[in-house]
Amino acid sequence: MPGGLDHLVHAVRDLDAAADAYQELGFTVGTRNRHPWGTHNRIIQLDGFFIEILTVAEPEKIEPHRDGGYSFGAFQRDYLAKREGLSMLLLASSDAAEDARSYAAAGIGEGDVFSFARQGLRGDGSAAQLGFSLAFARDPLSPDAGFGVCQHLHPENFWSPAFQAHANTAQAVAGVVMVADNPTDHHIFLGAYTGQRDLHATSSGVTARTPRGDITIVEPVSFRDQYGVDLVADDTGARFTGLRIAVRDVGVVERLLQQNAVEATCHLGRLIVPDLFGATLIFEQGIVR
Repeated sequence: MPGGLDHLVHAVRDLDAAADAYQELGFTVGTRNRHPWGTHNRIIQLDGFFIEILTVAEPEKIEPHRDGGYSFGAFQRDYLAKREGLSMLLLASSDAAEDARSYAAAGIGEGDVFSFARQGLRGDGSAAQLGFSLAFARDPLSPDAGFGVCQHLHPENFWSPAFQAHANTAQAVAGVVMVADNPTDHHIFLGAYTGQRDLHATSSGVTARTPRGDITIVEPVSFRDQYGVDLVADDTGARFTGLRIAVRDVGVVERLLQQNAVEATCHLGRLIVPDLFGATLIFEQGIVR
């Protein structure tokens, strides 16, 4: 069964500009990585979770979707043709092949397991071999939202306390937020995707509580009430809109953003950055489970 949140893809058209914007928010951002299928990324690590800032840098290398195969690059390319923003969520997996079989049995599977390796850097700057196995899922009502699991094949080479030290005191992911006109339409998919049988449902939305962070789907009016940001749902079902980040000291974040002239608002005890390349970043006080 999938575990907690592993990473969230933030698809952008200008990778370095987006990385600079994250640095102005006080994050430590990794160097550029290149994938052989045409996407490039830069990574921000938290405790057991990372933000993958990603762009399609070499479109000629993008592989198309095929029968029995899912193209990560083609999904990101098609997403960026419409908008920038939070394009895909991946949960932690201890066995991507088993999760792929479970998704297929539930009728939400999207292609075979996709495995790849690349060179990375440890916190001390030395080279390290990295490897990942991904399995994807599809919500048929939300074609513009990507879902999957990620199994780290060499986790000891990937996670680094040095990369998790941030000037804004960010520590962990608290959750991701999606917006949809009818959140309950996605209740069955969310349960099958996360493996959570008992979802928390209210009049304004539905939440899956994972071992590392929540996945919440709310109506646009609820997103406005909770975070002070007006959004409009579209006809593409649920889409990722917000990332909730637990920080040690919201006051430090507020002072840093003021110093860097970053637009932000305080709302219900949270600090909100309303439009970071199509995403809403939500800073919250305290350590989460």
